Amino acid sequence: MDGITRTNDRRRPASLRLSELLGALSHALDLTEGQPAGHCLRATWIGLSIGRALNLPEFQLRDLYFTVMLKDLGCSSNAARLCQLYLADDIALKRDFKTVSDSLPKVLGFVLSHTGLRSGLAERFRAVMTIVRNGEALVDDLIETRCQRGADIASRLRFPPAVCQAIHALDEHWNGKGRPDRLVGSAIPLYVRIALLSQIIDVFHQQGGRDAALAEVRARSGTWFDPSLAACFEGVARDPAFWHTLASDQLDDTLFDLEPAQGVVTISEDYLDDIARAFAQVIDSKSPFTSGHSERVAVYTDMVAAEMGYAPDHRRWLRRAALLHDIGKLGVSNAILDKNGPLDATEWQAMRGHAGFSETILGRVPAFADLARIGGGHHERLDGTGYPRGLKGDAIAPETRIVAVADVFDALTADRPYRGAMPVPDAFDILRRDSVTALDPACVAALERTVLAMEGDLTRAA
Repeated sequence: MDGITRTNDRRRPASLRLSELLGALSHALDLTEGQPAGHCLRATWIGLSIGRALNLPEFQLRDLYFTVMLKDLGCSSNAARLCQLYLADDIALKRDFKTVSDSLPKVLGFVLSHTGLRSGLAERFRAVMTIVRNGEALVDDLIETRCQRGADIASRLRFPPAVCQAIHALDEHWNGKGRPDRLVGSAIPLYVRIALLSQIIDVFHQQGGRDAALAEVRARSGTWFDPSLAACFEGVARDPAFWHTLASDQLDDTLFDLEPAQGVVTISEDYLDDIARAFAQVIDSKSPFTSGHSERVAVYTDMVAAEMGYAPDHRRWLRRAALLHDIGKLGVSNAILDKNGPLDATEWQAMRGHAGFSETILGRVPAFADLARIGGGHHERLDGTGYPRGLKGDAIAPETRIVAVADVFDALTADRPYRGAMPVPDAFDILRRDSVTALDPACVAALERTVLAMEGDLTRAA
């Protein structure tokens, strides 16, 4: 099997810049926040420009740079709850909420215009009343969940406490009316004051251009934003080169070249593992029904690869592919992911789109080209009935076949919105049936041997 030994054409991890790797993965965070592709990177350019105007030292610029780039690490953790509360598409909800200030009429108008639009009148009324009556407590809980998860994942990515604390404070406002801790003024970490400002600038610039962004900064100065930072941005905004770079198709490369050098780390194999596991947490937090899915698929993938004789370094690489194979699901609404019933044609098309999202995101990193093919192909089937390309037979790489079998096995043996977990023997009955035409029979047999052996070991140990 040629795919087992194809390892020499991959770039060494040490040749990667951290900004390049995390910048590519930040596009997944844009998806789940409903923002145009590149939002986190554009916000990073804005934040870096403000930091440089403030003459921050290099080590602070570096922490600021990654705070803004990864500000939305916790964004997937409240998606299911938002969808449930508002009876709405969580992605569209998050996208539109970023344009709402904290004035009561605007917040109430947002609730009325976004809640339960596809539900019955009685169900919609109950949802609106639940939000209105319990709004403050609900928002506190949603934001605390998001902020704490984001800080935890940043720590797993090996960022210093200053970055983790800033990500935890993303929704704090200068006037003390933000969350989760209702910090006031300069008690809010500087990095996050800049990050929040940068985020809103990009949202309004994307929607209405330079004038709209400047108007929003002025309108929220002293309430959401530190007035001194708002004034600093006014100075940045007078430079036409700033806006030119912000709108450039080459912004990614420009930004990566500007990664502050202080404390640059080597991306070792261990660090790549940590990054893959951290983003697997982001992916699996999207839905209660996918909790732990990526980790389990990685375990099953490794079991099959070991059984089939893959070398240790190749198994390690394949585990990363398995951890990240579903990153495109961050672009699928929880109204679809968590639906208790069959998907209609439109919903099914959206669900199928996650494989393409995975391939696009992972493909932004040259060293991840092979991972991208697995992300894009793990729903392909040997008989051509899979998606997104309908590949057949040898057109599906051996590694992709392994992840496909591991993915199906975990899907069958875990709870889903429409059914409970399936017993392992029943799952293998289905896998064996599908291995006649769709799944690789050698991979299915290898997984069954290892699972049965593991069950035997556990029985003997008991």
